[in-house]
Amino acid sequence: MAELLGVVLPVFLVVGAGYLAVWRGLFADTAVNGLMVFATKFAIPCLLFTAIATLDLGQEFDLRLLASFYTGSASVFALGILGARFIFGRPMADSVAIGFVAMFANNVLLALPIMERAYGADALAPNFAIIAVHAPFCYLLGIITMEIVRAGSARPLQLMRSVFTAAFTNAIMIGIMLGFVVNLTGLPIPGVVDEALGLMVRAALPAALFGLGGVLYRYKPEGDAFVIAMICALALLVHPVITYTLGTNVTALSQGQLRSAVIASAMAPGVNAYLFADMYGVARRVAASSVLIGTGLTVISASLWLLVLP
Repeated sequence: MAELLGVVLPVFLVVGAGYLAVWRGLFADTAVNGLMVFATKFAIPCLLFTAIATLDLGQEFDLRLLASFYTGSASVFALGILGARFIFGRPMADSVAIGFVAMFANNVLLALPIMERAYGADALAPNFAIIAVHAPFCYLLGIITMEIVRAGSARPLQLMRSVFTAAFTNAIMIGIMLGFVVNLTGLPIPGVVDEALGLMVRAALPAALFGLGGVLYRYKPEGDAFVIAMICALALLVHPVITYTLGTNVTALSQGQLRSAVIASAMAPGVNAYLFADMYGVARRVAASSVLIGTGLTVISASLWLLVLP
């Protein structure tokens, strides 16, 4: 167990350093904003562009892998909505946002560094395949459900516009799409550009983890303890259990695929989960607190799944 904590804890120590620096006034809130802009709009898109551009699409884009992970995502989304509505009596719009928080695992800022430390950089290819469709899948499902709930009926053009704006105009999605363009067309990346991308890639995860700590300082847990507990249980336990069960008994994933899918499933809700709630002005306190508490609990969940996985 000590060896597993040695894999997981350094990731969270960097997150904790960012949290502590902002808490003690050593790193300004405006500096956190700037660091997260650099990480999420420049460095991480470069990381994902490079990964997708060099990914063996025929080998890594395995429908069995995606089905194992995203069946779990859709399941916890539905369970989150039903639990919030019928157990806790939340309005439907709140319930959709709560389901989205349970579904949107932090695959980039948490799963990638944990996987890299546990299994090495060569083990990340299935994670990149999952990440490539993560935002489109989650935003598509979340926005369509929310718009139907809010409008009472689906208006196709309005729904398409909302989905496109939310899912396909952010920097991470642009990096992924450009990576697909280079991969599918075989366009060469000039050497100097590749070197520059390498510099950005090496800065991506440390900057993002430190910045995440600063962002989490804003999200102080307040009330709604049972709803937050339900979200954390769905995100950290139910999702990976579904993925592991499917991966071992139904889709027969390879060892590497199973590791990537389960670790990605066992991550806390990402900051985008809060942004979704904030976009619609519902369940913001629940979403923010779930991101903070879930990130702390991921130390335990990730360690346990590393122990279970071969």
